[in-house]
Amino acid sequence: MAWNEPGGGNQHDPWSGGGRRGSGSDGDGNRGGNNGGNNQGPPDLDEALKKFQDKLNGMLGGKGKKGNGGGGKKGGGGNKPRNVFALPGLLIVVALAIWAASGFYLVDQSERGVVLRFGKYQETVMPGLQWNPPLIDDVRMVNVTRVRSLTQTKSMLTRDENIVEVEISAQYRVADPRNYVLNVRDPSLSIANALDSSLRHVVGGTDMIEILTSGREVLGSSVASRLQNYLNTYGIGIALQTINIESTAAPDPVIDAFDDVIRAREDRQRIINEAIAYANSVIPEAQGQAQRIIEQGQGYRESVVAEAQGQANRFNSLLGEYQNSPEIMRERMYLDSLQEVYEGTPKVLMDVSENAPLMYLPLNQINGGSSGVPSNQGSSNSLDPRVLERLSSGQSSQNSSSGSSSNSSNSIRREGR
Repeated sequence: MAWNEPGGGNQHDPWSGGGRRGSGSDGDGNRGGNNGGNNQGPPDLDEALKKFQDKLNGMLGGKGKKGNGGGGKKGGGGNKPRNVFALPGLLIVVALAIWAASGFYLVDQSERGVVLRFGKYQETVMPGLQWNPPLIDDVRMVNVTRVRSLTQTKSMLTRDENIVEVEISAQYRVADPRNYVLNVRDPSLSIANALDSSLRHVVGGTDMIEILTSGREVLGSSVASRLQNYLNTYGIGIALQTINIESTAAPDPVIDAFDDVIRAREDRQRIINEAIAYANSVIPEAQGQAQRIIEQGQGYRESVVAEAQGQANRFNSLLGEYQNSPEIMRERMYLDSLQEVYEGTPKVLMDVSENAPLMYLPLNQINGGSSGVPSNQGSSNSLDPRVLERLSSGQSSQNSSSGSSSNSSNSIRREGR
């Protein structure tokens, strides 16, 4: 039979070291099996649980049991007065522990916590582990790094009383969590209404052609400036990032006509740009040519003036020399003049008689293209027979004349290159 089986004779406890349960009882009615012998094992779990129940019943004012004797009689513990505040106090302690533990929360790095105590703003907590009393403080988390986007497509009236459809998008982020949470009920709806108002105000003061063509950038910057002013006035706690004009278009029934107008304007602008480019390429060249002609004229003027001044100086110097020796200078000037006259022509003057000067043409130089003076042999071979006859007759008449006249008539002046 097992050692702990009731009614058996084997009541040996394996943890008691040889002692027996039920070998006797002390004065309190407890069995002495565990008190005697060598009790070195762990305590009995049933007895430990029973003791805890007794203590709990004592705290709550219940009836405590001293123990059971060998005959199963109840001990004489008696009844204790019940403590009516013990259980509520215990429940309050447990509830306070749960309440305090539920007050811890973690704020992310991209967030800020707006603390409201009984609905009134208390503080703005930073990232990290925070604690606030639950049910007293209301913590609202606001992401301050995420960029939010809003897109609208509206039809509105322009300054020239035309209808235009504009698609616009806005990117923004939360700059002040307190104002974002407390100043407006619905921040998204507020910024949508402010964007619509600023867009209509700017479009209503602009012509349709500017909105459809070159005025889109100006339109976007104007809407962004006005929208930020609205947000600052509302105190909504939002910082505007960018405003993009996604598209601008005319109404569907007249969109083809407006496309033709836009293409015509683009062609006009293209032709103007081409003309400007051509003018920019031609005008500098013309200016360069004009400057070159001006500089050439200035150079020619300076050269003529310098030459005139040189000739004047030369004349003044010759005048001084002429005044000193007029005969010599007169003869010298005469010889220089003859040299200048005859050195530029290939013709030869032959004075065969006083009344009949003879023009001589060097045909061999014309045909051959040589620039030198022909030799005597070549000249005699190329002379016409009539020229030779006149030369021979001239020589015979010169032999019978006087010495002074014969010398002057036989002189032959020959000039050439």
